[in-house]
Formats: sequence, C-alpha cells, structure tokens
Amino acid sequence: MSPIKKLTGVMALLLVGTLSGCDQSKPELDATKQQLTAVTSERDSLKGQLDTANAQLASLRQQVADLQAKVAAAANTPPAAPAAEEKKAEPHKKAAAKPAKAEAAAPPAPAGATGPATEARKGRGHF
Repeated sequence: MSPIKKLTGVMALLLVGTLSGCDQSKPELDATKQQLTAVTSERDSLKGQLDTANAQLASLRQQVADLQAKVAAAANTPPAAPAAEEKKAEPHKKAAAKPAKAEAAAPPAPAGATGPATEARKGRGHF
C-alpha cells in the first residue's frame, strides 16, 4: 500500500471522528444557549428593577432632606403665639402669672448640649 493511500485513510477516519463528536455535544450546546438567553433576560429585568429602586431611593432621600429642613426651620422659630394666648387667658390671676414669668425667664438650653451634665467639673472627686 502506498503512503498516500494510508494518509488518506487516516485523514478520513479523523474527519469522521471529528464530525461525530460535534453531533453529540450539539444538544448540550443548545441547552447552554437557552440557559444563557434566560439568564440574560433575567439580568436585564433585574437591572430595570434596580434602576427603579435607585430612582425611588433618590426621591425618598430628597423628601427626607426637605422634611429635615422643615423641622430645623420649625425648631429655630420660637412659638410666640401660644405664649401670648396663655398670658391672655389668665391675666387676673397673680399666682398663675408668676410661674409663667419664671418659665419665660429661664435661659434656654445651649444648642450643643447633649446630656444633663454640660458644665465642666472641678475639684475633688473629678476624674
């Protein structure tokens, strides 16, 4: 047998083996492509949900900032109308007027105070 015929026979066997090997993995390849398509569509859906949630979060943060600004503005504005109504309601009672004056004369708490003991301690027993 000539070497060319041997080489042709070997090439034919390799070609048949290669083609038969591809046919066996085709169903697996198709299943993998379907899974990829499903996962890709799920990813796109989740991205849409994330964008929606981020938009809602930004909106809620803006609302919180607006409400905090309103609370801060309300805390800085002294309530003058209720104090005037109390004085008008009880002008003829001297005993009731004295505690109201004492409350009005009390200095307001410092804005930086966070606890009951705001003054610095001195002397014995201070650590």
